[in-house]
Amino acid sequence: MPPSEQAVTGRQRAREAGHAARAGAAQELTEQRRTDCPWCGSRRLRTRLRAPDLLQHKAGRFALDRCQDCAHTFQNPCLTAAGRDFHCRDLLDGLGPAVAERILGARHSARRHRAAADALLRFGEPESWLDVGTGRALFPAVAKEDHPYIAFDGLDAGAVVELAAADGHIDEAHRGTLPELAPRLAGRYDALSMFHHLEHTPDPRAELAAARTVLRTGGHLLIETADPESRFALLLGRWWISHLQPQHLHLVPLRNLRRALEDLGYTVVAAERRAAHVPYDLTAALVLLLDRCLPPAGPRRRPERSGALRRARRAVLLRATAPAVAAARAADHLLAPAARRTRLANAYRIIARKDGT
Repeated sequence: MPPSEQAVTGRQRAREAGHAARAGAAQELTEQRRTDCPWCGSRRLRTRLRAPDLLQHKAGRFALDRCQDCAHTFQNPCLTAAGRDFHCRDLLDGLGPAVAERILGARHSARRHRAAADALLRFGEPESWLDVGTGRALFPAVAKEDHPYIAFDGLDAGAVVELAAADGHIDEAHRGTLPELAPRLAGRYDALSMFHHLEHTPDPRAELAAARTVLRTGGHLLIETADPESRFALLLGRWWISHLQPQHLHLVPLRNLRRALEDLGYTVVAAERRAAHVPYDLTAALVLLLDRCLPPAGPRRRPERSGALRRARRAVLLRATAPAVAAARAADHLLAPAARRTRLANAYRIIARKDGT
């Protein structure tokens, strides 16, 4: 074989080897595609949307399927443990709450946290409270100001939970997942909260069962989670912040979650959409769209000067689009009263009491 043909063949083999390596890596990050619903077992599935990683811009394209029988929405194929570590570790270490606070504003976030704490306190005054998926422990930090007699602890898989304890936002930090830590924490808490945590878990039912293990008899579980039946989900599609791919693995309809809690021996004492609605749908969608269209913040294998120019262009364009973001935020707040009373509400809150032993 002539040297030129050998060189071409060598390059082809190298390309094929690269493609095979990337394909193998992709397979390690996702499970096999399911043909049945993980919630009810139905095979009547329909793809709801396909989307790239709009928040972190990591490689890949992800699908959300919806069960036509129970309306459960789930990522299919789902990320493996390695995939969740690759795609979600930055969010676990504080990026997610930081982005949400930037979109909402710290003042609005604090009001929401106080209102959520007050909602559970209508059913009793706990001595100890565990916030699951706490991240930077923004909720406990706010709730402690109004309720200093409650001992607030936090649980999260990310290292940021240990920093939250060091900052005094929580009394004790538990690093790991709730199902794996539940036996050690059995019967320790009077209250347990999950704020937009179930969306990120590979098995929501396992989280509910583990919460029951951790709660004392008569204790209460407070959950706020995205509502996949919100009209904003249909209107905004991939740009709806609660569709967030690939970080959101499950979106559970209210009726499904209520039934799962009752099957586990909880008594549902409150369920509503109005108080849980977060007025950020249009703002978040616009921020995601602009971030997708603007030059990237970091260098992409180009000389440093090119990266600096790109960052400067991005900063100028961000300032130019600030009025549009402000208008979207104003529209979200103007629509909020109507959204809370209609199916535009983007989340729901459910409070359940652990009965029996």
